[in-house]
Amino acid sequence: MKNTLIAPSVLAADFANLQRDIEMINNSEADWFHIDIMDGAFVPNISFGMPVLEAIKRHAKKTIDVHLMIVKPDRYIKTFAELGANILTVHYEACTHLHRTLQAIKAEGMKAGVALNPHTSVDLLEDVIQDIDLVCMMSVNPGFGGQSFIENTYSKVAKLKELIIRKNAATLIEIDGGVTNKNAKQLVEAGADVLVAGSFVFKAEDPTLTIADLKKITTF
Repeated sequence: MKNTLIAPSVLAADFANLQRDIEMINNSEADWFHIDIMDGAFVPNISFGMPVLEAIKRHAKKTIDVHLMIVKPDRYIKTFAELGANILTVHYEACTHLHRTLQAIKAEGMKAGVALNPHTSVDLLEDVIQDIDLVCMMSVNPGFGGQSFIENTYSKVAKLKELIIRKNAATLIEIDGGVTNKNAKQLVEAGADVLVAGSFVFKAEDPTLTIADLKKITTF
């Protein structure tokens, strides 16, 4: 049976009621917390930094999945390990020496993820796929929540899945951006393992029910 992991994106939470929203995720059927760190340089937006992640970690009872949308991510690998990240994802486009960065993440006891922007080909991961625990595929342009889903993502997921199988890797495929109940099942059928949902969850009338629905339609 396919059990898809659901990772609500805390970027879409109500920052004035962050603890309430963290508790909601703890008590829901969600599997991970997805936390976007942006520096205003790699993407045209700035999100929370270390103190907020530290505050989230104090209350979170599930896997902390940190997505770094920053330049020179190597500078902060140790810091994010100390702050409690379980998975640390860096952007392919931000790493000059990707293999070295992946090894550094694993050396700190975290799982290593690589994010791909919509224009970046999955073929570029051919030589490192066995060293990657998770590929975070951006299905919108990174930087802002609430964007529309890019339709080309389905074929890109299928292509990545084929690469993972061919290389006999154990890499998970995560989809980040524009995920809703309209495309979740199709994404999982194409090969996705983890779905990040931000606005769709937090802007819903009943976020807990919305998470449960996503879980239900992607378990088959």
